[in-house]
Amino acid sequence: MIEFRLDETRSLLHVRPEAALEEADFVGLAEKVDSYIESSGGLRGLIIDAPTFPGWESFGAMVAHFRFVRDHHQRIQKVAIVTDSVLGDVAERLASHFVAAEIKHFPAGDVEAAALWIAD
Repeated sequence: MIEFRLDETRSLLHVRPEAALEEADFVGLAEKVDSYIESSGGLRGLIIDAPTFPGWESFGAMVAHFRFVRDHHQRIQKVAIVTDSVLGDVAERLASHFVAAEIKHFPAGDVEAAALWIAD
């Protein structure tokens, strides 16, 4: 399950996984975000606020996650990964080779620092 909030004023999407990610999470996220991206041209930033990574409920959920990234990464300027999970460093290094957005890792709880970095 993903909890998310779209701040249209700052052009910022804040997502927080609460439990193992499901396919439906990415469908719902895309429904909310796609219309904003179409009307605005993109997002200034995305904050992934995940103190620990909950994983995926199924292989289909993982595929839906990767598809969402593939379909949206060119329309997002910056991605802040806010986590203490080792995956934060891995994602910052690995994803930077595959996505257009600038990616930066922040320690868990540093959501405001991440938002300031995106606004910069």
